[in-house]
Parts: sequence; structure tokens; C-alpha cells
Amino acid sequence: MQEKATDEHIKRMADLLRQGATLTELACPACASPIFRLKDGTLWCGNCEKKVIVVKEDEEPDALRSLAYDKLEATLLAKVAEIQAKIQNTENVDELQKLSTALSELLSSLEKVKKMKKG
Repeated sequence: MQEKATDEHIKRMADLLRQGATLTELACPACASPIFRLKDGTLWCGNCEKKVIVVKEDEEPDALRSLAYDKLEATLLAKVAEIQAKIQNTENVDELQKLSTALSELLSSLEKVKKMKKG
């Protein structure tokens, strides 16, 4: 089983190279596999199949803060979509009021996160 996983890993790395990615001197912090730089500049682990973010010591707080804001914004947007779907599917006035309040609070939080991201 391990051999098949290794073969697939090698094939994924070869595919990245064929697509124009370049091999970097960096290793993935999760699996120690080589990191590739995609054409758009994104650092990518072919083994984990995930984006890799390199943070320099003096940049750590800003980079981590930005990543946290991005994740929070994505979560809030997903919750807004969930509540919007519930609003569409309910006719109960009390439930609509609760959902509207929750939606208003989520949108307010989303606006705050966007302002914080801008600095």
C-alpha cells in the first residue's frame, strides 16, 4: 500500500512540473515533501495537495493575522448563506425574526472583519 501512495505522490509532483510549477528548496512543514511554486506564485505541497504559506520571523504576526481574518471571513460568509437558505424555506414569523437578527449580527461581524483586514 505504501508503494502505491509513493507512486501517486511522484505522479502528482510530475504533473505539477508539466503544468509549469517550479521546484523550490523548501520542504512542507507537515510532510517534509518538496514544495513547488505554481505559475501564479502560490507555494504548493504536491503530497498534501495544499497551499503552503511561508512566514518570516519578523512577519509572523501580520501573516497569521491575515490568515485568521481570511478564515473568519469565509466562515461568516458560509453562515450567512446557511441563514439565507433557512429564511427562504421558513414561513414561521418567530423563526424569521430570529433568523433576521442572526443574519444582521453576522453581516455586522463580516463588515468588522473586512475593516480589520484593511488595517
